[in-house]
Amino acid sequence: MPHPIPPGPGFPPGRAAPSDPACVPGPTAAPGSPSEPEPAAAARPAPGLRSAQRDRGQVALEYIGFIPILLFVALCAIQLGWVAYVHEQADTAARTAARAEARKRGSGVAAGQAAVREGLNAQVRVDAGRDAVTATVTIEIKSIVPGLGLDPAKRTAIMPNDDPEVGP
Repeated sequence: MPHPIPPGPGFPPGRAAPSDPACVPGPTAAPGSPSEPEPAAAARPAPGLRSAQRDRGQVALEYIGFIPILLFVALCAIQLGWVAYVHEQADTAARTAARAEARKRGSGVAAGQAAVREGLNAQVRVDAGRDAVTATVTIEIKSIVPGLGLDPAKRTAIMPNDDPEVGP
């Protein structure tokens, strides 16, 4: 005799437990038709199983669609870091060029270019006045994000003129 289970979702009162072989759900026969299912109908998978098989590659397709967005965000983050690095290099070169020119006339441009990483190609301009030295460094920023145009990094530093030949 089947074991009754308490009523719940999908199991009306008095229905046998699903572990009972007599209660395994199957196709229902229409009145007047034979009780055995046709062989073709028995070979078809259950509706829930069929949709699971059909959705098997869905997650892979979603990842493939998301990868270009993820790569673009990663490139933008790298570009932001590169822009910050180039601006810091320009600032360092400007301060170094102004300091070197303030101590010894004519040494600012070489000192500014030496303070920058070799591949950045800094353009250093030094203007020495009677009281102060102004150094301006411009470095072109290369873009790694397609279609992004960036302004060059331009920094200026001013130092008091310490050169005894020009001093007060």
